[in-house]
Amino acid sequence: MISEKMKEIMRSGSAIRAMFEEGKRLAQIYGKENVYDFSLGNPSVPAPESVKKAIKEIVDKTDSLTLHGYMTNNGYQSTREVVANNLNKRFNGGFSAENIVMTVGAAGGLNVALKAIVNAGEEVVVIAPYFGEYNNYIANVDGKVTVVPPNPPTFQPNMTAFEKAINKNTKAVIINTPNNPTGVIYGEETLREMSAILKRKSEEYSSVIYLISDEPYRELAYDGEKAPFIPDFYPNTIIGYSYSKSLSLPGERIGYLAIPSKADGFEELVSACNVATRILGFVNAPSLQQLVVEKCIDEKTDVSAYDRNRQLLYAALTEYGFECVRPQGAFYMFVKCPIEESEFVAKAKSYNLLLVGGKSFGCEGYVRIAYCVSYDMIEASLPSFKKLADEIFKK
Repeated sequence: MISEKMKEIMRSGSAIRAMFEEGKRLAQIYGKENVYDFSLGNPSVPAPESVKKAIKEIVDKTDSLTLHGYMTNNGYQSTREVVANNLNKRFNGGFSAENIVMTVGAAGGLNVALKAIVNAGEEVVVIAPYFGEYNNYIANVDGKVTVVPPNPPTFQPNMTAFEKAINKNTKAVIINTPNNPTGVIYGEETLREMSAILKRKSEEYSSVIYLISDEPYRELAYDGEKAPFIPDFYPNTIIGYSYSKSLSLPGERIGYLAIPSKADGFEELVSACNVATRILGFVNAPSLQQLVVEKCIDEKTDVSAYDRNRQLLYAALTEYGFECVRPQGAFYMFVKCPIEESEFVAKAKSYNLLLVGGKSFGCEGYVRIAYCVSYDMIEASLPSFKKLADEIFKK
């Protein structure tokens, strides 16, 4: 029989994955072109052509035993040097290969970081709305989730509530900016205030509180916005990055942890992450994809395609009467439910619009729309959104 912990995780499930599976079922009934699945954050922009070229070159020119063999748990030295140099070029971060741990995506990286630092019963603070899988990552290390309530309409963290959430049992804080599900970027003022609170609380409790910055959407920003570099504000930061979105490689599971040398217990922390990579069963990040990252480190996904989708969807939904958070980054739109959330999700589904309820993100009363789909699909979905609005608002 399976473990009690796994039974609980299975009961809670994933609303995102459940809606994705529902989309496949409905597509068989109504036809794929008549089902508008906005559930899953799966990039719709192809990986740069250079990625395909790099894969072919690496496979053709690299000795097979070397290419497919083990390396140190933290990844190839050459890959880590390339990643560190790229960060230094863009952010003046003072990184070297020793600051980088290659990981199985950002999700793998966050699990590695939590395994390295959290003792059973210690608290990890998350700020709603937040990616619901954080609950499972924290449960994996027998930690306790502490949720800072959402702060609409800006969804910048409420600093008063944030400070109240920090206590002597707090070991880490996870932030995600640009944010899934809102698309909000935490501003410099927010990050300075957050850093000041963490420093003050660390001194008060004579403890180290790590800030884990989950950054798969860092490169996806619009209107000239940029996501601030978190270590500039707080040295006890662990960055978890993924190439899933920036290179459109979600299935390849490649990313890294970046740990500043100024972080408390730096050497022990890096060593712990290396060991956690091994004992969690990752062993090392995929060898081929590490070498692809080396060759494609300066490549970028076509953010303009997501921006085009964003502008079309936001203009249409607000015209229809919906209240939306205008995304600054990522590829999600957070829409306020005009009626009770579960009823709204059900009514949307009756028009073959598949949306994920905000309750899954710790923020009931909203839905998330993942607009990383084709422009044509968004255009085709608008009449259904209009019918949904007309029914709800009784137009």
